[in-house]
Amino acid sequence: MDFELTQEQKDIKRAAWDFASKEFKKEIAEELDRKEEFPFELHKKAASLGFIGVHFPEQYGGGGMGCLENVLIAEEFCRADSTIGSAIILADFSSEVVARFGSEEQKKEVLPRVARGDSITAGCYTEPEAGSDLTAIRTLALRDGDEWVINGTKTFITNGTIADYFIVLAVTDQEAKPRYRGFTTFLLKKDDPGIKVTKIGGKMGIRSSPTAEIVFKNVRVDDSAVIGQLNRGFYQVLEFFDESRIEIAAQALGIAQGAFDRTVNYLKKRKQFGVPIGAFQALQHRVAEMRTELEAARLLIYKAAWNFDQGKIDPALTSMAKFYAAKIAVKICDEAIQLHGGYGYITEYEVERFYRDVKITEIYEGTKEIQLNTIAREVLGKLT
Repeated sequence: MDFELTQEQKDIKRAAWDFASKEFKKEIAEELDRKEEFPFELHKKAASLGFIGVHFPEQYGGGGMGCLENVLIAEEFCRADSTIGSAIILADFSSEVVARFGSEEQKKEVLPRVARGDSITAGCYTEPEAGSDLTAIRTLALRDGDEWVINGTKTFITNGTIADYFIVLAVTDQEAKPRYRGFTTFLLKKDDPGIKVTKIGGKMGIRSSPTAEIVFKNVRVDDSAVIGQLNRGFYQVLEFFDESRIEIAAQALGIAQGAFDRTVNYLKKRKQFGVPIGAFQALQHRVAEMRTELEAARLLIYKAAWNFDQGKIDPALTSMAKFYAAKIAVKICDEAIQLHGGYGYITEYEVERFYRDVKITEIYEGTKEIQLNTIAREVLGKLT
């Protein structure tokens, strides 16, 4: 049993931190947060340095590495800044579905462009009446001669307003029992006729990562748009979640680590009663607890990522990583504000924004309640 990262992994982690800590400037993040704008220039720069698509195969422009390397980058980016880091690591969201299940033509078209930072992807799964219950989707793809005609509405779609490609889950066999055996994923392009995108603004956090509602009205595509096998879309998306939830866990961990770093710095500098407030034992104990929780989450995430890279796909372990990391991240960011006192409640101190940005990690990619369901099912089996 070896708990050490390889030298290459350490180098990747260090390089990600060096880049992000220098480039993700506080004033830029605050402006992007205020204007709800995506950091296009920083995304392109990160891609030029190989940080985007590091887990894509080399023949498609990627780094030929795995989930763990991608997780290390996500952690360091979000540690440097919760707003910019979150937006950039999610810019290739759902491209993994194409990488894992797409045709050769789809891979050659999409993956190199994403890795170069020329294109952004969006996964279209959630619907107004189908969030945690993915089996309840209503978007239909009906056969009409040599084409598929897609109709439906997706909501809370990350990157919706800036995506060049949409990975869309739709019903293709209405008679399938159970119904999720009749779902298929499609690769659509932003300029396909019949796609209407509406921005969802006014979010609490991750305001630099755009969210949208997308309506598909009589969108026509041929069989070249089908990703992988017909009627296997549900299983493809579940396998994608097993990987993406680990990245979201790393996002939560990175944000929490960033808030923790800033809090430790504040405790060393802020003085009360003639001494730094970090000298008070009550605050020292809280810092020690936060540090312990961070390390526990990190070990769980790295184990889940390593398992995935070994082909040991374990939904329960993935859910444990996401549930625990998100839970302690929200707690640590809350503590960071508390330990900053009144300063923590104003925008001048970054922990306020980190707190707003981290909450989403308990909600998207499966709420914390859904993660607990998955873990409990692994422990107890199916009882109903």
